[in-house]
This record gives sequence, structure tokens and C-alpha cells, in this order.
Amino acid sequence: MKENQPKKNPSSTHFAKEMEGISPFELKNRLIEMADESIKKAAHTMLNAGRGNPNWIATVPRQAFFLLGQFGIDECHRVLSLPEGIAGIPLKKGIAARFESFLKENHRKPGAELLKGTYNYLLMEHAADPDDLVHEWAESIIGDQYPVPDRILHFTEILVQDYLAQELCDRRPPRGTFDLFATEGGTAAMCYLFDSLQQNYLLSHGDSIALLVPVFTPYIEIPELRRYEFDVTEIAANEMTADGRHTWQYSDADIDRLKDPRIKALFITNPSNPPSYALSPETSARIVDIVKNDNPNLMIITDDVYGTFIPHFRSLMAELPHNTLCVYSFSKYYGATGWRNAVIALHQDNIYDKMLTRLTDEQKAALHKRYSSLDMHPEKLKFIDRMVADSRQVALNHTAGLSLPQQMQMSLFASFSLLDKEDKYKIRMQKLILRRLHALWESTGFTLVEDPLRAGYYSEIDMLVWARKFYGEEFAEYLQKTYNPLDVVFRLANETSLVLLNGGGFAGPEWSIRASLANLNESDYIKIGQSIRQILEEYHEEMKQALH
Repeated sequence: MKENQPKKNPSSTHFAKEMEGISPFELKNRLIEMADESIKKAAHTMLNAGRGNPNWIATVPRQAFFLLGQFGIDECHRVLSLPEGIAGIPLKKGIAARFESFLKENHRKPGAELLKGTYNYLLMEHAADPDDLVHEWAESIIGDQYPVPDRILHFTEILVQDYLAQELCDRRPPRGTFDLFATEGGTAAMCYLFDSLQQNYLLSHGDSIALLVPVFTPYIEIPELRRYEFDVTEIAANEMTADGRHTWQYSDADIDRLKDPRIKALFITNPSNPPSYALSPETSARIVDIVKNDNPNLMIITDDVYGTFIPHFRSLMAELPHNTLCVYSFSKYYGATGWRNAVIALHQDNIYDKMLTRLTDEQKAALHKRYSSLDMHPEKLKFIDRMVADSRQVALNHTAGLSLPQQMQMSLFASFSLLDKEDKYKIRMQKLILRRLHALWESTGFTLVEDPLRAGYYSEIDMLVWARKFYGEEFAEYLQKTYNPLDVVFRLANETSLVLLNGGGFAGPEWSIRASLANLNESDYIKIGQSIRQILEEYHEEMKQALH
């Protein structure tokens, strides 16, 4: 070996091969351990861009929440107040008048303006009964009752329905109403969806489904479980520009595979994870055409958590409301992953309920028995209400539902955006992400092409694309023949204490890496970009020395 030849890290090369089949989110823990070791050996600071937990919070909805908490406690003490720290529960009679007095007394406190605005919005826009509204809020903030209705609280549903119409339907929702089911984050929503689709025979063991990939890894891993073992068709975002860059969009020929009626369901993360691009209007229109003319019973499950980071985003729930189940989480946009706030949205006129009526007599009899403890006529239960019951194994349906304080915070998140008529929060969020994205890419030396469909919450960088751009096809071939694709993320952890995830784990290009733009500061992304370029240059230097 020549004296100045860079040293390969044999442990990372070997380990990369061993870990090929591990989920990137599990692999992340090993990368963190390796980055920890790197810190001990050099003057590094660990930068973890592997997980998409944002490093910001929305303050105003939280301030409103805590101020409302004081009102709730006051209401409880009005009923009963013992020195041992025991109080009663809120009473409805006259509670709205007391709330209005509370707001006047506390009008200068943080959060008061949002509480007042939300109160007036529901009174003026939805003719809410004042005492009903404030009593729901008081009980929600105190958390003294089981959720009733169990699917979602009445006024929470109204606010979140309006929020989804604004944020996911670009203020142009389809006709009719979406029912909502409040869940413990988007992950719980995913679990409930897969479970109820199978429990109700809408998807059965071995059925054919399609995934638009790259995609959030659980959508890849859950269908492989023994319980489901679905026949999965992966439709890859493999469209590229004439000069060899990814657009992260889908070809018409690939989308046309959805015409096959054997494909019963389509699972989408829109905008995608990790590329972080929305479906193009052309692709959305093509899916609409396929559903209308070729596969009318195609069930579409779309996870739209990153939609708020794209101006004028429009979900498939707006374009195909009768076929689409939408999952939306408040976690990323409001910096609230710890709140576990999400909803499943399903239009009241939908194919899921209609397909239940077309099941075999044997299947109907089994479902009648399953849900008979809930209703005298369980066959009339809507699919979304069956999901609520299934989420608690049916027998515990009487305790189903997201906790009241969680739903109260969700209500305030929603109203915060509804009352932000100038989109100040949204514009600031989008600019914050965009600045980090540019800091990352500019420091790599790679070219980032502007694209209105890019959310930018994550960035997926295909190292082979840039290997070809900077050093030619020979170098790209050398990388593929000599190294395992995971070697990149292991080198970054070992040498620079950077934690990024492998894009191949999301069914993306094998040599791609995924960086979250949400959880580090702008200056950190400059270091990440420089380190990515440094690793690429090291590989090139190794090739030159190997050939001489």
C-alpha cells in the first residue's frame, strides 16, 4: 500500500454487507453508536440527520392550550375545592359567559388571541352553541372524561375538517363531507388501516397491492408480515432529466400498471419520503383517469403529512374523494411528534362502505358476529367506525378514542392555521426548510434544480448520479463493483460523526442517502454537505490509487 493511500474502514465495509436487510430506522441506532466512537477519537460533534423530528415548535397553539388549562382548573374549583388538592368537574350551564369573562381578564396573556379567535370562528362560521363548545373545551383540557364521540370530538372534527380542506385541498375541497378518526399519530393510523382493511375482507392474505416508491419504510415492511404477505407491485419514481438527474416522478407506463384490476390498493406517501416531492399534476390526473375508466374499486391510501411544506398542495383526497383514505399527522408541521396527533379522513360517500355490502354471505356473517356487541344492526356500521372499534379489539370499543387533551391541542393547531389569513406561519416554515436545503446542496457542490413540487423536508442524494457528473462512468462502475451501497452511511458515521440513512431502505436508488432537513440548524447542513462531497472524493482517490 502506498504511504498516502486512504485507509478503508474494514469494520464498516464488512458490517455494511451484513446489515443490507435491516430497516434504515433500526440501522440508525448502529450508526449513532459508530458516530459516538468517532467523537471519542476526533474533535467531532455528532450531527444526526437520520430522523425527521423537527427542531422547532409552534408556540401560539401551545400557549393557547396552557391558558385554556387555567380556565379549566378554575371551572373545576368552582364546583368543588378541597385543600387536599381535589376539585370537581366542569359544569356546562353558563360556562360560555364565564369563558368570555376569562378572556377579557386575560386578554394580554400569550394564547388569548387564538382562543378568542377560535371561539368566534366556531360561533360565526359553524353556529356552535357557546355552552356546548366551551364545555367540550373545558373537559378536553382537563381530560376528565372518555372521548365522546369516540371517533373524534364534535368541535375538533369541525376544525380539522376545515383545516384539511384548506391545507390538503388548496381551499377547494370536493363536495360532501369527510368523516375523521383521531389517532395516536400517523403510525397508529397506519396500523389501524392495515388491520381493518383485512378484518373486513377488503384486503386478504396474498392480495395484490401497489406502492409508489421510494416510500416511508413501514409501508414496505408491513405488507411483508406473515399476517398479510401481500403481492406488492413497486412503482418507482425513476424518471430522470435528459442530463441524468432524478425528477422523483413516475412514468406514464408505470402508472398504467394500476389499470390491472387485480391491484386492489395503492399506498402513497405524498409528498414522498425521502425524495420529498409531490405527485405531479399529470400523474394525479392519470391516476384519476385510471380509477374512472379501468379500476374503479382501487383503494387509495395516501399519507400526506408533508403536504403543508408545498405551496398550493392538493391531495388525492381532493381529486378522488370516494376512493381515498387520507392519513394526516400534525407532528412535523407544528413540531409536535410527542403529541401523537393525527387523523384518518374518509369521505362519507366512499367505495369502502359500498364494497362491504358486496361481500359474500359467509363474510357478512363473520363480520356481523365480530361487531354485534356494538349495534343492533352491525352490518350498517361504516368502515371508519369499524376502524375505531378494531383499534380497541372491538370488545374495548367503549374506551376507544384519542385522549381529550390531545384532541384539544389538535384543535388549536388546526385553528391556528385557519385564522392565519396571510399564511405567515406557513411561509416562514417553507422558507426555513428551503434555506437548509440550499445550505446542504450548495456545500456539496452538486446542482439543485428549482422545482415547485419539492417539499424539501428531506433530501435524497443519489451518489451514483454525482459520481458520474464529477468523475465519469468509469468511477461509477468502480464504486458499484468495489463497495456495498451502505458503505457511504457507515463512512459518514465513522469518519465525520454524521448520521444519515440509506435511501435503498426506502426502496429508493441503492446508492442514495437520505438527510432530514428538519432537525438541525442551517450551519450544520453546510458541514453535512461538505462531508458528503469529501466522502465522494475519498472514493475517487482510492480508485486512482488502485488503478496505479
